[in-house]
Amino acid sequence: MKIGIIGAGRLGICFALLCEAAGYEVVVSDIRKNYVNDLNQRKIETTEPEVENLLKVAKNFKATTSNQQIIRESDLIYTLVPTPSLEDGSYDVSAVWEVVEDFKQEMKLANYPKNFIVGCTTNPGDCELFRKELPQSVSVYYNPEFIAQGSIVRDLRKADMVLLGYSPSNSGYEKTISEIEDLYKKIQTSRAIVCVMSNTSAEITKIALNCFLTTKISYANMLGDVLRNAGCGDEIPTVLSAIGTDSRVGRKYLRYGFGYGGPCFPRDNRAFASFAKNVGLDYNLGYVTDAINNQHAKLLCDYYDQVNENLPFFFSYITYKKGTDILTESQQYRLCVDLLDRGRKVYIQNDTRVIPQIRSELIDKYGDRVKIVDNKENITEKIFIIEL
Repeated sequence: MKIGIIGAGRLGICFALLCEAAGYEVVVSDIRKNYVNDLNQRKIETTEPEVENLLKVAKNFKATTSNQQIIRESDLIYTLVPTPSLEDGSYDVSAVWEVVEDFKQEMKLANYPKNFIVGCTTNPGDCELFRKELPQSVSVYYNPEFIAQGSIVRDLRKADMVLLGYSPSNSGYEKTISEIEDLYKKIQTSRAIVCVMSNTSAEITKIALNCFLTTKISYANMLGDVLRNAGCGDEIPTVLSAIGTDSRVGRKYLRYGFGYGGPCFPRDNRAFASFAKNVGLDYNLGYVTDAINNQHAKLLCDYYDQVNENLPFFFSYITYKKGTDILTESQQYRLCVDLLDRGRKVYIQNDTRVIPQIRSELIDKYGDRVKIVDNKENITEKIFIIEL
């Protein structure tokens, strides 16, 4: 069986290389010609662990700039193209619609059965719209991943759940679902629970699950803020651990921290609230969770500003998650900026992947109040270390 993947970005290339390592022939497409050439020469620059090694040893892997080649040659055709957020919280799926057009063009040449699997996050109902626009010979499935940047390969291997949506109008969908299930069995080191449902229900499930996690994170931070203001700040981990001991709650994502950020949680959270509003329900849990996340960020800044009167602050990282190069809605970066806006001085541990991104926003703007150091041991003055 041949796997085709349209969109070989951070997630796409990880998924492709795991499929290849599992014994499948894999072809990926991307609009970046130089990137495609590098992939075919087994070269890549990435911060994702294991990807370079997986690419070096890949034998049944190739890259192209032609989406129609992917469609023509492959049995299972995934699309993992970007779906950025719009102002109302919904997703811009125009890149997926472009892939739909590629399918339509290819089907004009030879109308034969194809399986189109949408792996990027979409708005509930989008997959059925794609299905209606495509020829009957093209079956549409929804199969998003639950991963975090910086640990994509590991997360794909150890997923708790495989979410599979299908359209009732798909011909022979039972066989394709079985093939997708087999693919994950070969990729994963732990056996995930496969949850099969309609495409629209699966699209709702994807954003609703992350909305639940943002709520849990916000609850933990809210409780931590309450404990701190009540004079019990040193017992925050003890209290949260006790609550997490209850099996109805669980300990995952129940810790006091900077707040949620990154390219997935915040936008899925808003997308769920936006969709609820679109179907006539004023369920504003997503907006409330966002508000708590913002309030927590302000309280953290107040706290650090008060407990540290004179010392410069030290950040070991300012990305949304340690070990990544992603600043998207990073609460650590926000705290750094908020402290600088209050006239404070900060040291930031050097990361060559990140520093160019912040040069104009931090270094040029705040001048000598921002210092980049290779490690905190090189700092000659006393510092206040930011850590949670």
